[in-house]
Amino acid sequence: MDKNQATGLFLISALLLAYLFFFAPKAPTDKPAAKPTTTTAAAKSATPVAAAPLDSTTAARTLGTFATAAQGTAQQVQLKNENLTVTFSTKGGRIEAVRLNKYKTFFGQPFDLLDRQSAQLDTRFRTTDGRTVRLSDLYFQPAGDAQPVAEGEQKGQRVTFAADVAGGRIEQVYTLLDNSFQLAYNLHFTGLNAVLAQEPLTFTFIDRVRQTEQDRKQNRNHSTINHYLASGDRGEIAEASEKPEEVKVADPLKWAAHKHDFFVAGIIAEKQFSNGQFNSVITDEDPTFIKTLTSTLTIPAADVEQGKASFRFYFGPNSFNILKDVAPEFDRNVYLGWGLFRWINRFIVIPVFHFLEQFISSYGIIIALLVLLIKLVTWPLTYKTYVSQARMKVLKPELDEIKEKYGDDQAKVQSETMKLYSSMGVSPLSGCVPTLLTLPILFAMFSFFPNSIELRQEHFLWAKDLSSYDVFIKLPFTLKWYGDHVSMFTLMMTASTLLMTWQSNQLNTAMQGPMKFYSYLMPIIFLFVLNSYASGLTWYYFVSNVITFGQQFITRNFVDDTKLRAQLEANKVKNKDKKPSGFQARLAEAMKAAQEREAEAKKPGQAKPKGNK
Repeated sequence: MDKNQATGLFLISALLLAYLFFFAPKAPTDKPAAKPTTTTAAAKSATPVAAAPLDSTTAARTLGTFATAAQGTAQQVQLKNENLTVTFSTKGGRIEAVRLNKYKTFFGQPFDLLDRQSAQLDTRFRTTDGRTVRLSDLYFQPAGDAQPVAEGEQKGQRVTFAADVAGGRIEQVYTLLDNSFQLAYNLHFTGLNAVLAQEPLTFTFIDRVRQTEQDRKQNRNHSTINHYLASGDRGEIAEASEKPEEVKVADPLKWAAHKHDFFVAGIIAEKQFSNGQFNSVITDEDPTFIKTLTSTLTIPAADVEQGKASFRFYFGPNSFNILKDVAPEFDRNVYLGWGLFRWINRFIVIPVFHFLEQFISSYGIIIALLVLLIKLVTWPLTYKTYVSQARMKVLKPELDEIKEKYGDDQAKVQSETMKLYSSMGVSPLSGCVPTLLTLPILFAMFSFFPNSIELRQEHFLWAKDLSSYDVFIKLPFTLKWYGDHVSMFTLMMTASTLLMTWQSNQLNTAMQGPMKFYSYLMPIIFLFVLNSYASGLTWYYFVSNVITFGQQFITRNFVDDTKLRAQLEANKVKNKDKKPSGFQARLAEAMKAAQEREAEAKKPGQAKPKGNK
């Protein structure tokens, strides 16, 4: 590894660290949401509290003509398919709990995305006499048990809740099709125009997110609210913020989604919501919960009165291939990086990954094969980098001679070195440019592995969950910047990287001083940075290092130093009368000017220019 490659490695590592600390925790939007107002304010965690039944006197005073539906006994009704078990309460005719049938928490418990302790969904409206009525204040009657329904070729179940109030009727209809994660919902007010204020209804979703994954911090930092406007713009709450966050949107919206790391609870309007407000608060009082998310959306009154208030709930995995068919831009709930990195993950990594999983059940082996495929595709770049290193090695005698001849005159050393490179047809940047071209793949992987639900709870060797860190040894204490565990995949990755660095430095003795120190320092830094990162990622980089060793061994057999020397000598003859390229000429001119300034400064009685030491 020569000075130029080392500089490139150092810059790549610095960029990677900057990406980890400043970009990875949240997903930036491609376009700002139209007219949103974002503020931060101290707010208390909103805790779902079931409303106590109202006695007749209180009900009459609070609900007026709607009090006739305020008495009753709450009952539960369920809709169920292969994916979901949705429990409703006749008190409010609303969703009370959602269980994902095919998933469990990291701790082995049934996966309840929502339940009575963690969530509350409710709708409220205003009456002409100034009262506020919530659907949760009213008791609804289910129209018998869940009824079979068919929509096209799809079959499913439907349940209808109705309440006869104020001379009219409120009806709520829920439909769950087979093998679906979506629950259709229709809200219809009939004969209530005279008692309803012509104001939008307000839908509220309070969601106390439980810790369901191994890494509490990642679980919390990946939980947020995303939303999509009717204009096509997107927005979100800063997911990694430790402060209470609030976002107000004054324009119509199509959907809002509460993202729980690997799962989503969202609502999509078939028409649109008038506006919305979203809040996020860190929850620390109860260790069971990690964050409270609240969405408040307004529903046009005319849609409810005309039977056009139709929505779809999505309760399911945060999987790109599923979400892309739910609603426009709904797949953005899966964070795949920004810009070019997202495109690499979407159109290259995910398709290859899903192709391989059709034939291989072990995701650790799939990751290894993914590395192999990427390494084969990028081998021409790797080969070019190795040839550049070999050229520098062949030129080492001339480089040493220049250093010995001009000693401590660094400006002259650099000038003569550039002349040598030019005459021999060697580019000092050719070693690091191929490495820089592979940088987008490197960044793409940092987004893919921690956010891929396909790796969630997938075992490989000692790792229990490839989407989270592997715990080879649990420490009885916590080390700052490191954690309370030892990730063996991270140790293996670090050891192999240090070995590669040592091998490169042995082959390139020109590497000296600070650059040699930095080449060993960066792997040590990543030992700390990646100890709590997804084990699938550190396994990926360990396999990548192993394959790189193999590539170097094979490539070395194709590169003959004698032939390379002959080629450089031929270049020297060919370039004898050739003028330096524009870049080389400008660089040589800059070095010459620096030499002249330095010579001028050394003249007796000459003042030293400012800025020189």
